[in-house]
Amino acid sequence: MKIMINGEKATVNCTRLDALLKELGHRPETVATAVNQEFVPVGQRAECELAEDDSIDIIAPMSGG
Repeated sequence: MKIMINGEKATVNCTRLDALLKELGHRPETVATAVNQEFVPVGQRAECELAEDDSIDIIAPMSGG
C-alpha cells in the first residue's frame, strides 16, 4: 500500500497504525502519531486502519535546546 510518512512517499505491507510503527522499528510508547492530521492516541493505534494515500505523521521527542 502506498502512503505518505512524514511527508515522504512510502510503500508498506501493513494495514494498521500499530503494525506500521512495528514495521518501521519505532517503539510505540516513544512517539506521537497522526493519520491525515488527526491525532491517534497510543490506545487507539491497533484499531486505526490505514488506507491507500493516507498521510501518517510520526513524531519523536528530541532532547536539547
